Amino acid sequence: MSRDTNHSQRKSFKDFVGLYLRGIAMGAADLVPGVSGGTIALITGIYDELLGSISAIHPRMVVEIFRGEWKSTWTAINGNFLLVLAMGIGTSVIGLSSLLHHLLQEHNTLLYCFFFGLVFASIPFVGREIKSRNFQAALAFILGTAVAFGISSMPVAQNEPSSLFLFGAGALAACAMILPGISGSFILLLLGAYAAVIGAVKSFDLVRIAVIASGVITGLLLFSKLLKWTLERHYNVLIALLTGFLFGSLRAIWPWKEKVELLYTHSDGRETWSEALSWPGDLPFPALASAIICALLGVGIVVLMNRFSTPSHDA
Repeated sequence: MSRDTNHSQRKSFKDFVGLYLRGIAMGAADLVPGVSGGTIALITGIYDELLGSISAIHPRMVVEIFRGEWKSTWTAINGNFLLVLAMGIGTSVIGLSSLLHHLLQEHNTLLYCFFFGLVFASIPFVGREIKSRNFQAALAFILGTAVAFGISSMPVAQNEPSSLFLFGAGALAACAMILPGISGSFILLLLGAYAAVIGAVKSFDLVRIAVIASGVITGLLLFSKLLKWTLERHYNVLIALLTGFLFGSLRAIWPWKEKVELLYTHSDGRETWSEALSWPGDLPFPALASAIICALLGVGIVVLMNRFSTPSHDA
């Protein structure tokens, strides 16, 4: 992972195709509870550039645009990078929401096996960026693990979200989206807003989509500045913390869970259950083999993404 931006080097069509594909992967990950688009950005080498580009956006730029300074403003926020990445994310959100909804309903275990393999394999790739294995880094790793594990253990909220609630949920989810290891979709699930968000995208409910998008943009703009400031001043500790987030998030995406208690029945008949982790000891061999193949596919994708990601630089 690079600590400096490389947008000045991204000029060819191939470079932007690679960025678009990263956006598609980020969008797909953000749609699934327990998986973070920030993880994809981190392991594919665009995390620093993403943070820098988002945090460069400032309200005064509206005035600059009206003054005709749109070209310098576009360059300042690394507009080409953000546009292509947003197109990839949008492609996933619009094109894959129905597919992922189907997979979550019909092939939940195999889907989570795939993402478990993806996140599990990404831990050493992120962890290698911890240049100083000291006490502070160890403490940050433990804290990150505990926070992610704790969040994934929280009971799911039981409410039908209003527009104001969806705006706030979108803002909180956006903060999680750019933190590797903490899933924006999982935050939505905990808040009881996940089904409403996916439903709005599937049905193309423009009013709700606008409310959610406004919350997401607000959260991104506010949180990215704090995260970038921390990254610049406490890089080693923050990477250790993010590695802990990844490790702790494995609980959220463990493929095998059993329903414990019915928490809530929604107006459309959907049921929300509390769940406990289980062990697939009695799985028939074909089902176990399919699960292993899906997990290995996730591992393989991480290895390939790291092979073609931005070269790492010393901290």
